[in-house]
Amino acid sequence: MELSQGYSEVSWLRRRTWADWLFAAALLAGALFALNRYGHFMDYYENAILIGAVPVFALLGWHWRASRVLMAGIAFFALSGISLYHGDLARANQAFFLKYFLSSQSAILWMSALFFLATIFYWGGLIARSPVGSSLGSTLCWAAVLLGFTGMMVRWYESYLVGVDVGHIPISNLYEVFVLFCMITALFYLYYEQRYETRALGPFVLLVISAAVGFLLWYSVARGAFEIQPLVPALQSWWMKIHVPANFIGYGTFALAAMVAVAYLLKAREQKKLAIAGAPLGTGFFSSRLPSLELLDDLMYKAIAVGFAFFTIATILGALWAADAWGGYWSWDPKETWALIVWLNYAAWLHMRLMKGLRGAVAAWWALTGLLVTTFAFLGVNMFLSGLHSYGQL
Repeated sequence: MELSQGYSEVSWLRRRTWADWLFAAALLAGALFALNRYGHFMDYYENAILIGAVPVFALLGWHWRASRVLMAGIAFFALSGISLYHGDLARANQAFFLKYFLSSQSAILWMSALFFLATIFYWGGLIARSPVGSSLGSTLCWAAVLLGFTGMMVRWYESYLVGVDVGHIPISNLYEVFVLFCMITALFYLYYEQRYETRALGPFVLLVISAAVGFLLWYSVARGAFEIQPLVPALQSWWMKIHVPANFIGYGTFALAAMVAVAYLLKAREQKKLAIAGAPLGTGFFSSRLPSLELLDDLMYKAIAVGFAFFTIATILGALWAADAWGGYWSWDPKETWALIVWLNYAAWLHMRLMKGLRGAVAAWWALTGLLVTTFAFLGVNMFLSGLHSYGQL
């Protein structure tokens, strides 16, 4: 058994093509360039993360080849934007490409517009049964993710132009994490879109992303949230760099699962009506356009499983961060309490799925209700409650 497993691993490595190894080499070269150029801004922990990201992203690129083009595009556009600053933040309103395309604010606005357009084209493709419309929706979604990540990378650099003591990873406030949420949700959807070879779920998933973009734009205009601010003392910790991304992988995949649940419920309800009427099950609007209920159920389960794993990691990291910052692992702060409620909700969902065979409409309604619970934990706590996490209030 061990010999066959070892042979399988060797065989897997031998199946790597020259393009695979070239991609890995490019990642390593990029990491070394970043260390040489920006290493003096980073501590030992950040240097370790940068080096450790090389094999992680290499494996991602080997497994999901479309992500290679995305990573290359992010590197190209982010470095192009950074190079145009010449160390002067004022150039964001002077250099043409920065002002209209590559400054963080411009790139994130483009991301927002492209997500809205992607939603329209996805729905147009679904309603008209147009592969061209759905394909355009997918392309626009990829472009939105590209510009969103470009904006975040450039914003990271801009924070250091504001002041070396101000510079930080751009995941510290609601504006930045809403951008992160949009991109993570879209990325996981795009992966499953290719994995299951269907674009019929794009209209549903893009609805929740567009809602997040709508909040992001309101928050930017009403509160001037796009302005880069120094970190409050509670966030001046390396724990933030791993806790927040893990948390939002959970939020993004939970949102994805909820929108798949919406599609499941619509199709199941329509099929029930068709069965009562004695009509063929594939003749309805949703029945003829959406994937099978079995596939939707499987995707819902996989999204929740991935989200639960990362949310568990994020919760553990949050407890360690709390011990470091406040001297205790748990204090029943409203944010902590609601994070626990979210965790228990999805733990119960997975338990019922794996132990009791939970399927169908009950599982879908539960996943959809889970989005409401998660939204309150993510946003509602900041709006209506106060506590140790009050620095994140609206």
